[in-house]
Parts: sequence; structure tokens; C-alpha cells
Amino acid sequence: MVRNLLFDLGGVIMDIERRRCVRAFEALGLADADSYFGEYSQSGIFKAIEDGSFSVDRFHEALREVLPEGTTNYQIDNAFCEFLVGIPAHRLEALRDLRRRGFGIYLLSNTNPVMWRSKIATEFAKEGLRREDYFDGMVTSFEARALKPDAAIFRYAEAQLAIKPEETLFFDDSQANVDAARALGFQAVLVEPGHEFTEYIPAE
Repeated sequence: MVRNLLFDLGGVIMDIERRRCVRAFEALGLADADSYFGEYSQSGIFKAIEDGSFSVDRFHEALREVLPEGTTNYQIDNAFCEFLVGIPAHRLEALRDLRRRGFGIYLLSNTNPVMWRSKIATEFAKEGLRREDYFDGMVTSFEARALKPDAAIFRYAEAQLAIKPEETLFFDDSQANVDAARALGFQAVLVEPGHEFTEYIPAE
């Protein structure tokens, strides 16, 4: 029986666009910007802030070392948040509806404090609510200090959220993350491009 729904954020709840972020950093003068950003994970400086290795201050310092002199933290953060397009209203409505139906609604996201405290918070607040009004619990990679598909972040979520894998259906847009979750006993589905997570909700 599925009691809990565990959601990835980017590509499942929030629309993302990698190329927007790459172009924004190219405009700032970051050499080989394309090499830092993957569809499902980042590398180098950007990976370090997502897995909690870098604080926001260290992230800014590291980027200013490879960006033109005078680049501000504000410019860096704005470029980084270009990765995020937004959350369509119908997905926010769907999350609220699923919670009303009695599912435990949880979030497990590879993300970073720059996006988490700005664009992501703003998107969840645009209907006058907060993230906490949509989820019973949330786990982020920078807090867990681990990234999907590492088993460590799934075990951290299991303990932190007090959920049982066999009672939890996990939604992600990365096959590697789905496979990792299944290997640990979670039920899991791949949300493919052009599809909505609501298509995969089990019937009552």
C-alpha cells in the first residue's frame, strides 16, 4: 500500500531549463560554463554547494575567482537561479489535493541554499502559502550532505521523514535516481518529459 508520495523538485514539480543557466553564466564571463551543468547533477563549484561541501559564502568566493573582477554575489545568484523556470499553478493545486486525500507528501531534492532560499521559496509562496503548506517534510541535498542517486540521501530521508520505503512512491525525472530508490526498497516511477506526476498517482 502506498501511504507516502516522495517528490523530486526540478523536472517533476518545478520546470527547469539548463540552457538558460548556462547562457546566464556565459554572459557573466564564466569560461566553459556548459561543462558545469548537467540535466540531473552539477559539477565542480556548483556540485559543492549542492552537496553541502561549500557554504554560500565559499560558493561566491570560488566563483569570483573565475569570473571577471567586480562580479557581484547578486549577479551570481541571479544567473544560478536562471536554471529554474517556475512551478505551474496546476501542480501546486495537485499537491494540495493529494495531501487532502490523506497521502504523506514529502520532498527529496538535489538543490542548493541559493535557489532554496530565493526562487524556490518564492514559487511556493505565489499563492499565499509556504513550502510547509504543501509538504509534510522536506529533505535537501545541501542539508543531507549527499546527492541523489547516492544511497546515503535516501537513507537520510527515510530516517528524517520517518517513512518506510515499501510504503513510499518516489517520483523523479532521472532514471539513475529511480533505479537507486528501487534498489533501496522504494516504489519509484520515472516522470518523463511532457508528462505530469499526477499521471502516476495510484488509484484509491
